[in-house]
Amino acid sequence: MFYLLPLLTVSIWAGNAIVNKLSFSVIDPGAISFYRWFFAMALLTPFMLRSVWRSRAVIRPYVPKLAFLALLGMVLNQSLGYFAAATTTATNMALIVSLVPLISMFLSVPLLGQRLLPLAIVGAVLSLSGLVLMLSHGDISNLLAQGITIGDGLVLLAALVYALYCVLLKRWQMPLTNWQSVYMQGILAIVMLIPLLLSSERVAITSESLPLIMYAAIPASVIAPWCWLIGIQRLGADSTAMFMNLMPVITAGIASVMLNEQLEAYHYIGGGMVLAGVILAQRKPKPIPHPLATVEVSS
Repeated sequence: MFYLLPLLTVSIWAGNAIVNKLSFSVIDPGAISFYRWFFAMALLTPFMLRSVWRSRAVIRPYVPKLAFLALLGMVLNQSLGYFAAATTTATNMALIVSLVPLISMFLSVPLLGQRLLPLAIVGAVLSLSGLVLMLSHGDISNLLAQGITIGDGLVLLAALVYALYCVLLKRWQMPLTNWQSVYMQGILAIVMLIPLLLSSERVAITSESLPLIMYAAIPASVIAPWCWLIGIQRLGADSTAMFMNLMPVITAGIASVMLNEQLEAYHYIGGGMVLAGVILAQRKPKPIPHPLATVEVSS
């Protein structure tokens, strides 16, 4: 039963990649970035304001770190995704974002002092090879001659930013609940997104943009994280994280129906290599039991 929670989360986030594509034609990226977090925090405020106010003395020293996390995870990561939608596909976005766990592993070496396992290096090579195949449309000479699209580049940058966000969350252990941290980051993100809103041209909330804004604000920003946290509590972080590998598959399926995105052979081959590499890199060797651990002590 609890396995449905991370599956629902990944399905919602897959749908959000579709929202990114659909929103570009009806509202400016800076505007939807602002409205997303404004409405998400408006929904959370009745539930979180009292808790945050009571903990204000504890929260205050961590505001600079929370602001930097908000800049990475809620301002840059999300905004880059909306801007990228103009020149890339939802399928490409999902496949590139699936590299986040892999990038996080490499960033954890200098920032968390973790050691890279040989499987992680093999997985990285496999995933990057698949990404190159996919971005070159199956012909590496195309990539050498033309480079990647601006949209693909922006999503790669967004993946790097979000990976850094994930690693810093582990490095900066703060005495706050998960929801206090999310709420404070959301409020700080709204403030930072105001200039982006003011510099946008299409800022009106229309009948076309409202459903997209609400999907990004409520299912993608509130319901999905809640389900994800419950999944981690019930299933463990490793088991829950594996569901992220399904996101490109679900996104590609939805995109082919709703956006008429055609999947070519290089999508299947390159995408499969990316996912296989990420899965391989996430595998941990089983600990070898100590010989003494198998000896029964009789009394």
